[in-house]
Amino acid sequence: MDDDLEGLSREELLAEVRRLRAGIRAHRDSSGHELCWHHPQLWGLLPEKVDPAIAVPPWPKFLRGCVAYRESLERQAPEAPTHDAEYDGGRG
Repeated sequence: MDDDLEGLSREELLAEVRRLRAGIRAHRDSSGHELCWHHPQLWGLLPEKVDPAIAVPPWPKFLRGCVAYRESLERQAPEAPTHDAEYDGGRG
């Protein structure tokens, strides 16, 4: 699956590592409402281009998952500041 790496020079490998690290950092540094979003740009860093077959839970189960995720953040990062802003529909 990663055979494309075999023919890369040291410089090309370093450039690839930097590109991947930048993508991971962008995902890691997501905050506020960005935490809730589907991030296909992260998967797009991989050389194999596939359209991920996602499955979306029904609304009640999806919302329970959102609540569970938020509760896990409360446990794992209780010192995190509160981002008290309404979602603006991705307009800024």
